Amino acid sequence: MKTYTIKQNQIPNNDSYDVIVVGGGPAGITSALSAAREGAKTLLVEGTSALGGMSTTGLVTSWCPFSDREKIIYRGLAEKILKLSNQGLPHVKPDALDWVAINPEYLKTVYDDLMNEAGVDVLFNTMLSKVETDGKRVDAVILSNKAGLTAYQASVYVDTTGDADLVAFAGGAFMKGDDWDGEMQSATHCFILSNVDDFGFNHGPWLNKANKQSPGYKIKDSDKYPLIEDAHMCAKLLGPGTVGFNAGHIKNVDNTDPISNSKAYMTGRKIAREIRDGLKEFFPEAFGNSFLANTATLMGIRESRRIIGDYILTVEDYAERRTFEDEICRNSYFLDIHHPKDDEDPARQAYYERMKLVKHYKKGESHGIPYRCLIPESFDNVLVAGRSISVERIVQGSVRVMPVALAMGEAAGMAAAIAAKQKTTVRSIDVTHLRARLVEEGVYLL
Repeated sequence: MKTYTIKQNQIPNNDSYDVIVVGGGPAGITSALSAAREGAKTLLVEGTSALGGMSTTGLVTSWCPFSDREKIIYRGLAEKILKLSNQGLPHVKPDALDWVAINPEYLKTVYDDLMNEAGVDVLFNTMLSKVETDGKRVDAVILSNKAGLTAYQASVYVDTTGDADLVAFAGGAFMKGDDWDGEMQSATHCFILSNVDDFGFNHGPWLNKANKQSPGYKIKDSDKYPLIEDAHMCAKLLGPGTVGFNAGHIKNVDNTDPISNSKAYMTGRKIAREIRDGLKEFFPEAFGNSFLANTATLMGIRESRRIIGDYILTVEDYAERRTFEDEICRNSYFLDIHHPKDDEDPARQAYYERMKLVKHYKKGESHGIPYRCLIPESFDNVLVAGRSISVERIVQGSVRVMPVALAMGEAAGMAAAIAAKQKTTVRSIDVTHLRARLVEEGVYLL
């Protein structure tokens, strides 16, 4: 690739923050709130015009379960956000925990209010463009927005971009996809249909691939809808005549490749239209007069980079429901991998056979996530929370979802604030103190 040299102009520098969090999805939200609660002057940087990531601009239909089917295990700020979110849905019980629908517009303002109450500074429509390092320390992040380029410096940085952008841009070590050809999970472009008949929807067939009577199978088998290759279709009633869809798959999407990502949006919008037309044909009682109201402005990415951290959580850790001395949250979500293709390669098949060690937990079961999985081995003043933490690929299929991201974020933000206050590295803080503070704030630990 050819290179182009630009004139080296000086840019403004802002060094007034203790903690800078890059990425305003669920993990970034709780990271920023937690850091500010510990007294750190905190900046939250978000590339879109609203906070929430997949819970808002991504139009994901519902939260994954907050319970282990016996009790809530994603507590602290995660539980607070769930309860506030539920207030935006009159048809949802206030104490609902599992597969609860999301009202994305309501939740956007919930997040705004939480940031304002906590005193977190937020920059919308702002992109991470470059990272400056000094040995094992990140020295500054270069951000781009309508003000141009600005350098921001802090004592500690939290990478909640979902793609480990900060770590990667800084030259840190990471993994990506599987060990054979870099295969990553398929993406989904969520959307909303309006003018749906509520009675027809509530009394018709369950729209899920687990239901063999779902219209999704008829759509898949029809020659009219060539982009629908499987019956993946999750749907939730969000409001009167309004149904949110997490449906369809887009293969071979690399969210770290702008061309791949851009093509995915074009394909995703066509998939949404085909699903709407297919539902009109095969489920007219509910969708005969439906209208495609909105497609997400954020692609539903399940997988990209994963950092190489001080510890890599393994399938065996998951299977043994392991507890760690430095664990900062619990997780009970199943191993949920959306494979883009079937492969005859014996080595690949043998690797994924390990999923059979355990795919679903029994009631009351969970595993711990060690603090070490949040620490990139390459840096001393960076933490990571969200789907790009240090885990084996199979386990990433479990820890990638929003409730556990909220829980990880609270721990990362608290640890970042402690490290900033003590002027020490993120791996040198007293983890016993960190865990005690998390418990004080209502976090569930063993």
